[in-house]
Amino acid sequence: MEMSTVSRVVKIGLRACGIWPYLPSTVLYRLLWVVLLSAIQVFQYRYVMIHYYTDSFSNFMDGVSSAMTYSLLLIKLAILWFNQRTFSDILQMMAVDWKNCVLTECSLRITTNRARLSHRFSNWLIGLQLTAVVLYTCGVLAVNASDVQKMNVSAREHILKMKLPFKVNTFPVYALVMIFEFFHLSMCACGMSMVNSLIVTLILHIGGQIDVFRDWLLKVFSKNMMLTVDGITLRTLITKHQRIIAFSKNIENLYTYIALMLFVSDTIIICCLGFIIVTSIGTPGGLAVLVRSIVFYFVMNLEAFIYCFAGEYLSTKSKMIGDAAYNSLWYDVTPKQSRIVHLVILRSQKQLTFTIGKIMDLSLERFTSVMKASASYMSVLLAMY
Repeated sequence: MEMSTVSRVVKIGLRACGIWPYLPSTVLYRLLWVVLLSAIQVFQYRYVMIHYYTDSFSNFMDGVSSAMTYSLLLIKLAILWFNQRTFSDILQMMAVDWKNCVLTECSLRITTNRARLSHRFSNWLIGLQLTAVVLYTCGVLAVNASDVQKMNVSAREHILKMKLPFKVNTFPVYALVMIFEFFHLSMCACGMSMVNSLIVTLILHIGGQIDVFRDWLLKVFSKNMMLTVDGITLRTLITKHQRIIAFSKNIENLYTYIALMLFVSDTIIICCLGFIIVTSIGTPGGLAVLVRSIVFYFVMNLEAFIYCFAGEYLSTKSKMIGDAAYNSLWYDVTPKQSRIVHLVILRSQKQLTFTIGKIMDLSLERFTSVMKASASYMSVLLAMY
């Protein structure tokens, strides 16, 4: 079977989300997502508005976090749909990278290892999202079971915080609504994990290609002073470096505004979830609330961490290009040939970056700032509450 950095599960998920470019079913899938998410969003924000004027501030915060998570998913999908051509270019460049990796045994090994690592991370992210859905659902059911007042069907909580346009007074209707909400939440969790798995896949792929380029540099400028080693020439090196830069820019164009929306919304979502967790400690039924909220809280933090780590990883890898070029034996070749290495070193001084809306670079330091901001907002809410 032909190897690919994008796992089969992620490919299927991207097709179902309408992200995979130029498929006959793409328009149908996109329409389905827009209709389902838009309808749910109307009911979710109705719930938020109703509980804004009540004394149940915890339910209000729960509704805000749930509604904003769905809004973020819809924005992510819309941005990826709009950048279909950029994603198509990325897939074509990845196919060419796989075709060229057979030039050396080391290149094939590096690319294959990155693909396997990508597949593992994708499976973990999908599994974690689905685990969060199951635990969140179990937490809602546990809250209903532990509260005597919620023995009445109309008073029971739903998996999704929504204000439905009809009353749920009978158990069969309630059961059907809960089943629909569970499958809808599972579908959205898979959609979120697909978007996050894709950024991990792309970052790991470009990291592997940077390692391949470093290996080629050391092979060409070796003690043998051969300008053609395993089919690698100076022209091949230049082309490879340009492709890495172009690939990085395509990732930036594809995900920069997703990162912007994510960091605006995740700060608020993490703050809301942290507030729910803290206020539920020591309260009746608090254990059930903790079960449904802690994993959700962890998943949202992990999402922010993935994007920040991707930016840090890309910047660190880009520095290694200049180091590899400097450590090669460029001084043992002719001035005309060594000038190529000098240009690589100069270009590597401008790091490859992954930004938030082309405003600021993503890094692990940025992740800590998000956590600090969320904790500060949560402290203010707890003081007011």
